[in-house]
Amino acid sequence: MISTSDRQDAVQLIDEARAEGARLPAACAELGIATNTYRRWVRGDQDGRPQAVRPVPRHALSPEERQRVLAICHRPEFASLPPGQIVPRLLDEDGLYVASESSYYRILRAHGEQHPRGRARAPRPTGDPQRRRVTRPNACWSWDVVRHEALWKRAVMKEHCRWSVAAGR
Repeated sequence: MISTSDRQDAVQLIDEARAEGARLPAACAELGIATNTYRRWVRGDQDGRPQAVRPVPRHALSPEERQRVLAICHRPEFASLPPGQIVPRLLDEDGLYVASESSYYRILRAHGEQHPRGRARAPRPTGDPQRRRVTRPNACWSWDVVRHEALWKRAVMKEHCRWSVAAGR
């Protein structure tokens, strides 16, 4: 979100550019804003998004239902399972549906419990591919069929033959 002072600075810059003879769309494009945005900023309309009242959806889970989901996730038979396995098991074994799988994930994340559950090891971030430094001949062998010189010459020759046939017709 752009602060009010930054908006005023942008409007001032565009007004100066227009006084020098620049067109409005070009001046706005230079700052990376749309002309309608500039016009709204000139009118002085304040951004109402931070203070907007957002009603709670009708189908949102009640606090009791959220606590029930947490209690289910804390049961010993489900303590080491992800929500993707908890929800189907509850449906199969008990015929019980409390919330969707994504709601389980959302509730666990809100309570700081969204992590690898059970004894499974946490996923490790993968780094860059391994690089090799070759210091002598025959130290590193690799396969790269696409760039093999013999195949590359054949491919160029085929393309050349196609061009010759096409030009001859």
